[in-house]
Amino acid sequence: MSFTGDPPPGPSTSRPPMPHPPQTSAEREEEAELKYGAAHVIKLFLPVSVCMALVIFTMKTVGYYSQNDGQYLVYTPFTQKTDSNVTLFFQTMGNALILLCVVIVMTTLLIVLYKCRCYKVIHGWLFVSSLMMLSMFTGMYIQEVLKSFNIPMDYITYVFIVWNNAFLGMLCIHWKGPLIVQQAYLIQISALMALVFIKYLPEWTTWAVLFVISVWDLVAVLCPKGPLRILVETAQERQEPLFPALIYTSAVSYPYTLITAAISNNDKSDSGSGSTEEAGQSTEMTNRSTEDQPSSPGQRVPTGVRFAPNRKPRKPKEERAKQGSDNSTQSTSAASTCSADRPFRSQQPAPGPSHNNYRDEDDLEAEHGIKLGLGDFIFYSVLVGKASSYGDWNTTVACYIAILVGLCLTLELLALFRKALPALPISIFFGLIFYFSTRIFITPFLNEFPLRGVIY
Repeated sequence: MSFTGDPPPGPSTSRPPMPHPPQTSAEREEEAELKYGAAHVIKLFLPVSVCMALVIFTMKTVGYYSQNDGQYLVYTPFTQKTDSNVTLFFQTMGNALILLCVVIVMTTLLIVLYKCRCYKVIHGWLFVSSLMMLSMFTGMYIQEVLKSFNIPMDYITYVFIVWNNAFLGMLCIHWKGPLIVQQAYLIQISALMALVFIKYLPEWTTWAVLFVISVWDLVAVLCPKGPLRILVETAQERQEPLFPALIYTSAVSYPYTLITAAISNNDKSDSGSGSTEEAGQSTEMTNRSTEDQPSSPGQRVPTGVRFAPNRKPRKPKEERAKQGSDNSTQSTSAASTCSADRPFRSQQPAPGPSHNNYRDEDDLEAEHGIKLGLGDFIFYSVLVGKASSYGDWNTTVACYIAILVGLCLTLELLALFRKALPALPISIFFGLIFYFSTRIFITPFLNEFPLRGVIY
């Protein structure tokens, strides 16, 4: 028997549909990661590729950086020519270990200054370092480029270009300016520093330095008493951001940097308009967060302008949440500007008057997503630039692919473990393996093809 009409009368055994449970914080995080993760990876790959491409272009066109004129860094005293492989090995490891000791000493000095709250000393240190890179090293680079391309230029124009480049760079890095201009200057600094290492490090010392720095990166980031972890934990305890130019110091004094994404811990209040979403703390050596906001609601930040953070401690999490729930007229984004970096941008605009929205789109981009330190840019570029100096495109492309593959694996581990991870080890180890395997095995194998009449 089939029922085509209404069911027979009687007590109904069907249950009403269950309401859909609200999404948990973990589910929202997973959905946001799937939606925006690829975009952040692309935004990370693009500047890395541009920096490496600039170094490769310079190595191919400017002969100054690929020529060995016998001048080396003061940190590499063992530069004597020798035919003994054993002597060469000990000289290489000696130079690499001396450079590593310099890194450790500079790191310890920085931590001591930061723990003693010597912010002005650190800021002056960063200011002088940035000024040297943007003026002296940039001027040397422009001179060599003009010589290589045989382009005449008078001294007035030369000084004008160098002066404006340095002034604008210092303005964007240490004060405020468009985010894209700041990113361009960071890429410029990374490429210049990579060229300096390629030029003034002995040949085999370069490869040894890449190896020992990657090992040190693991220790500094993952060890419970690692220097970088100590510095990050100190900044978290004080609830304050690190200096914005510290990302540049990581490139100069100690290149171990890390790649992090903040894992949001959402504390939702009962009212939707008064909820404040607080991100998990993810301050690191390469923090580009911009925490400085206007002192009054009427003081607005011009569009496309970012501020360097001040040194005032941020308010506790409970106090900010209370302020956001008590005062419904205050913007939620104004309360969240004191929070740590978040991995993904919220798609819903923060409620509240528009004049309280202190942050512009560039500031949100600077605070959200994955952060990569300049030290990683530098040593990625050193690896690829050194490989390109031998004139073999096979090894150059292999190293480039190895770095991107290692970066992808690091991002996967970052999403898996939800903690700060070093960005150098996997990419550098892959790059070294790809370089030597390609140079020793693949390139000689491919060179035999045309000799034997084989077309590939």
